Amino acid sequence: MNTGKVDVLLGLQWGDEGKGKVVDVLTPNYDVVARFQGGPNAGHTLEFEGQKYVLRSIPSGIFQGGKINIIGNGVVLAPDLFMDEAKDLEKSGHELKNRLHISKKAHLIMPTHRLLDAALEAAKGKNKVGTTGKGIGPTYTDKISRNGLRVGDILDNFEEKYAIHKARHEEMLRSLNYTDYDITAVEKKWMEGIEYMNQFHIVDSEHEINNHLRVGKSILCEGAQGTMLDVDFGSYPFVTSSNTICAGACIGLGIGPNKVGNVYGIMKAYCTRVGAGPFPTELFDETGKRIRDLGHEYGAVTGRERRCGWIDLVALRYSIMVNGVTQLIMMKSDVLDGFDNIKACVAYKHYGSEIDYFPYDIEKGIEPVYVEMPGWRTDMTKFTAEEQFPQAFNDYINFLEGQLETPIKVISIGPDRDQTIIRK
Repeated sequence: MNTGKVDVLLGLQWGDEGKGKVVDVLTPNYDVVARFQGGPNAGHTLEFEGQKYVLRSIPSGIFQGGKINIIGNGVVLAPDLFMDEAKDLEKSGHELKNRLHISKKAHLIMPTHRLLDAALEAAKGKNKVGTTGKGIGPTYTDKISRNGLRVGDILDNFEEKYAIHKARHEEMLRSLNYTDYDITAVEKKWMEGIEYMNQFHIVDSEHEINNHLRVGKSILCEGAQGTMLDVDFGSYPFVTSSNTICAGACIGLGIGPNKVGNVYGIMKAYCTRVGAGPFPTELFDETGKRIRDLGHEYGAVTGRERRCGWIDLVALRYSIMVNGVTQLIMMKSDVLDGFDNIKACVAYKHYGSEIDYFPYDIEKGIEPVYVEMPGWRTDMTKFTAEEQFPQAFNDYINFLEGQLETPIKVISIGPDRDQTIIRK
């Protein structure tokens, strides 16, 4: 039997690594692109032909004509936000309805989920997680507690199902003393989104994906957020509500683990984080601000300032381990083009003792141990081949590969699709 292949692409840090651009670059090598987890808290930014696009729920392979794109069962979907996103893409000339398929088993984010998100964050006081407020956490909570509303539910007796779920949420909001709201307008648009979704192929995605594999087709699985936000392996409780690691692709799409081939791990040449939670290499000085400004480090969905710091190789080694990464992809190398010196965290001082592994708790007693290297002081944004890289940059790559024991195969030197160097 001619069996196809499944490769997985995911972020290795705290999200915002540049997954959207890489999926777009790699898509010509695949027949199908599938999102396997997360929701509209993703902000996958793509730039090409002078245009900039931000994708939240739709897979980043949608711009490559003729490819099937699947929103998998592990994704949570907000019909109103999905409608806005899809209509914007259609306005720009990208046909979606035949190419984009939606899993029946994906869970729906209801308007009351957003209210619950706000109410639960408010109740936490100073211990806020820093959610995007899009109702994603409460939707996954409903899913795990077996109280979820799914895409497939819109096909049969939907209004009654919706009313039951809404009433349960309203009772929860009353118990949290969160009663000052009016969702009439939001709910109207949400229902319009449900009608709009009905125009797409709503499928049993696990069957569709495995049928593609059976006839020898290749699939690229696209993750959202980053490994350090995984609900099991991230910096808990400051994490997202889904499994962002490679194993999440199996669960979020219905793929057997033996089908997974390459695992592409994406990282920045430095590190960022959005929202609350520990960040060992965070810089609070002018260097951190300079990285933020040069890298335009503001959330694509929220607009929030990203916290910036040097690359953390302790956390990256951990991410590579739990994902089984086979190839690394380094983004935003160009942001560091003008620095005299570059630092990399190679170990932690953990309550005074040096460790080179990622511990249970990184919130307290952690101090990064840095190695400092000379910067390359070269504008690389117009380079077209690795032979043009300055020696200091090659030294940086070689150092990272030695520390991470994994090859860096792709280097991004700017936001555009063409500003991508494939290393030999």
